[in-house]
Formats: sequence, structure tokens, C-alpha cells
Amino acid sequence: MAAKDPRKDVYLPEILLEIRRVGKSLRVTAIDPITGIEVIMVAPANATRAVIKRNASRKLAHVIAKKKGAGEL
Repeated sequence: MAAKDPRKDVYLPEILLEIRRVGKSLRVTAIDPITGIEVIMVAPANATRAVIKRNASRKLAHVIAKKKGAGEL
């Protein structure tokens, strides 16, 4: 039996994104305005905005689920 994905329990109605070009890469900061949790990732400069949004939201959901599981939230 497969393990349950804890990211399914995370509700993110809004994500704030900041995208900065740094050389041949993009530095992406994603923030959940409700909890104030922030994650940073690097994406290739030719990545589409949809891919960047999807990956940033998945990483943010993962970090929030991890903090909920540890009792930090």
C-alpha cells in the first residue's frame, strides 16, 4: 500500500511569488501569506511561468506539511 501524501492536507489559496533573474537562472521565492512560511528555489531561465508556479507551490506545500507533522504550526 502506498503512503499517503501529506501535501494533500495543505490548503494554499494564495501564494506570493518573487522571481528574479540571476545570470542564467531564476531565483524564485514563494511565500504563504497565512503562515508566513517562505521557500526559495532556483529554476532555469527558460522555464515557463506555469512550471515555476507548480514547482514552487509543491515545495511550499511540502515544507508546510513537514512543519505541521513536527508540531511547529
